[in-house]
Amino acid sequence: MKVILLENIRKIGSIGEIIDVKRGFARNFLISKKKALFASKTNIKEVEIIKQKLNKKDLEKKKEAKSVQEKIKNKVFEIKKLSTENKELYGSVKPTEISKILEDIEKIKINPSLIQPVKEIKSLGDYKVMVNLHSEVQEQIIVKVVPQEEAK
Repeated sequence: MKVILLENIRKIGSIGEIIDVKRGFARNFLISKKKALFASKTNIKEVEIIKQKLNKKDLEKKKEAKSVQEKIKNKVFEIKKLSTENKELYGSVKPTEISKILEDIEKIKINPSLIQPVKEIKSLGDYKVMVNLHSEVQEQIIVKVVPQEEAK
């Protein structure tokens, strides 16, 4: 299925590009989240007209992402969790918890779907976590998991 992208999407394409994707991906993700339009002749003409507006909007999003990146750059965020004696956690640390901590400490709202731990957080220690702020802006933070009993 051919679609026209309405925003830059990493590993897929850039604004105004006509790409061929699977029907389910187009219908369930790209079109439903207003990231793309079905590639008809009228839509192609419309996108050419609104391409400049979309580029401007994308630049603003990128600028916003850069400011967030500066706020969280090289920071360590501490999460207190209940753990066993052999330093295993009861459960694991999910992106939603990391998002909540970022909101509480830095006052920035980041969608949990944009937070990707490098590996699953199931025990105490330091973990690298990638935060995708924009298709071209990413930042790595460190999440330090400490036992709840010993936390100061």
